[in-house]
Amino acid sequence: MQDSSETSDRHTASTLTVGLIPAPEFPEQLVSLIIDELADHLCREVDDTCQWQLDRVTDPLIGAEDSTRDILSKAHELSRSRQWDYIICITDLPVFRDRQVVVAEVCEARSVAIISQPALGASPLRRRLAESIVQLVSELHHGSSEAERDRQQTRHFSKRRSFLDWWRRHNARGLMRQRLSERIAPIKRVNVEDDEQDIDVRFVAARRVPGLCKLLGGMVRANRPWTIFPTFRKIIAVAFATGAYGLIFPTLWRLSDAYEPWRFAALMVAAMTAMIGWIILDHGLWEPQRHPRAFPMARLYNLTTLITLGMGVVFYYVSLLGLFLGAVALFVPSSLLQTALGHEIAIVDYLSLAWLATSVATVAGALGAGLESDETVRATTYGYRQKARQKRARELAEEAEKHQKRQ
Repeated sequence: MQDSSETSDRHTASTLTVGLIPAPEFPEQLVSLIIDELADHLCREVDDTCQWQLDRVTDPLIGAEDSTRDILSKAHELSRSRQWDYIICITDLPVFRDRQVVVAEVCEARSVAIISQPALGASPLRRRLAESIVQLVSELHHGSSEAERDRQQTRHFSKRRSFLDWWRRHNARGLMRQRLSERIAPIKRVNVEDDEQDIDVRFVAARRVPGLCKLLGGMVRANRPWTIFPTFRKIIAVAFATGAYGLIFPTLWRLSDAYEPWRFAALMVAAMTAMIGWIILDHGLWEPQRHPRAFPMARLYNLTTLITLGMGVVFYYVSLLGLFLGAVALFVPSSLLQTALGHEIAIVDYLSLAWLATSVATVAGALGAGLESDETVRATTYGYRQKARQKRARELAEEAEKHQKRQ
């Protein structure tokens, strides 16, 4: 726990500085979106007798270490050089304690708190992250004991001036406001004693399965599936060229006329599954599950990769379908199609032909996935980014060690 004199000095200071240490990429982007508004939130929600300043340093180590103790130590070392009063680390690593999904942790002795960004879910991330930071600063500033939380709750209600002001506030023991997602996957605040990680308070998912689903959604969001589509440019070119060539043959026309809806659907699912599978195998995206300790995290990374690629491939399929609808309407005359099929032509016949052509072309596109570089495709997956960051962290540690030896 904090020394009482140290806490008193901080509370009487006119200006308090909160240092934010996000991991690179997505956490860094989120922090840049909310940092300008945090000072007002801290003044209103935590302590309006102080002036609040925010500082930010992006550190790859925060996103490379899976040990809370290591993160706490590195954050504390960084804060001493910058004279921060409180430190909030935002990592994009999933954190587990006794099979529970951890959302945030507080260490009062070092004035450091940690937020696991994926555990916040997929949306609305900006507001969830801002509310979480404010709550954790409150824990560090006022204390985490039950008595301090009672006093802080009283302060919340005593400052209430309107219904809107009350609605904006959340419980002094809650990490964030209660939304539908928090009701389905509630977050529980736990006071920790005799913890090996030097943690005083931990916010965990109260229900394991909803908490894991929320974590998975946050990991997929961090992958930003919409950024995968540009990597499919060459694949779309190969697929469209293959499908367009097939449209000149009446065999494809007759097949589209003879297929039942379930055949179209089955072929579509098979084509998309083949494409996802080939991308994973060709670019080595599957995380090996070599030993029991690595299994839970590897399974999460693999499931995240499947969902991310699935969303990207669905978007790719819809885009390709739109291209083939235009190609069928432009290149296949209705009179010729009617002669080949032997009956009157309706819009559904063009739709069926475009749907079949898209599925056939997707199979060819799967083979064309090998045209993309490994780096381009792997950058969209969670496990690869973490490996690259861990490698960078090791390099930085080795450089620091060599520098110390020279001195």
